[in-house]
Amino acid sequence: MPRLGDDWRWCPRCRGPLDRVRHGGAPRPHCPACGFLFFANPGVGAAAVVRDARGRVLLVERAAGQFGAGRWCFPCGFVEWGEDVREAARRETLEETGLVVTIGELLEVASNFHDPARPTVGVWFAATPVDPTAEPAAGDDAIAVGWFDPGAPPPLAFPTDAALLARLSGAAR
Repeated sequence: MPRLGDDWRWCPRCRGPLDRVRHGGAPRPHCPACGFLFFANPGVGAAAVVRDARGRVLLVERAAGQFGAGRWCFPCGFVEWGEDVREAARRETLEETGLVVTIGELLEVASNFHDPARPTVGVWFAATPVDPTAEPAAGDDAIAVGWFDPGAPPPLAFPTDAALLARLSGAAR
């Protein structure tokens, strides 16, 4: 499988020509002029698992232009540079559902390979609404929100969400 940087010919720092050097067990783009050495590292995503008093989970339907558009997932998104992973989960939940949440325990960490061109590492946290009477509303990258039984979710965007929902469903019984 091609990796990010495999087709690079010019250095993103100094614009010099790149060669390939073996480092860490893989050939990597390298610039002999400035010393740049590229490592293709996965992005990090953060997700919030919000449950209601009935044990249902809050999911969002992904908007057009997003991976998995028209399918559902936990409120989630990429961790911004310099942002704490828990803060990213809180921020994404607010942006996508309008809910202010308190981030709780770590539920899952998994590698995501659903988009081979952009592998990620996902981190899922339990989350509790600050105002339990607040109603979620779709925003940002979400076109709908809904409460679902973890054992009977709608079509999902991410296989890793399906695995976590299956685990939560078993724990809920």
